[in-house]
Amino acid sequence: MLARARRKAERRGWSNVILIEGDATTLSVEKVREAVRARGGRGSSDAALATYALSLMPGWEHAWERMKHLVRPAGTLSVVDMQEPQGAFAVFGPLARLACRWGGADITAAPWRGVERDCVAVRTASARGDHLQVRTGRRP
Repeated sequence: MLARARRKAERRGWSNVILIEGDATTLSVEKVREAVRARGGRGSSDAALATYALSLMPGWEHAWERMKHLVRPAGTLSVVDMQEPQGAFAVFGPLARLACRWGGADITAAPWRGVERDCVAVRTASARGDHLQVRTGRRP
């Protein structure tokens, strides 16, 4: 994925994209900031987005903390992830659980709760019988 992101940034001429490889649950925030500054960045981002990634990490809370601290105050933090389908869509629950298990995700992780707990001006959306959860907010 890193190679694909690098190629895309180069093709599009995105000079403000800095890619860093590492384990998001153990990566040192200060080391990331140093690496970003070494590449001409300012050490914090305007926004961060985790799409179907945090539920793949057994220690997603640690990754969330790092993500949160790498975004500037008043910056945007967003999480898109999944949970068990609800209502009429609950019939698809076994399929959702199987797909998550097959893909290595924890359907019960609910990482968007980090946005609800730690951000202000939180906006909420869901789709597919609440199976897909979206949260976005601002870092205080």
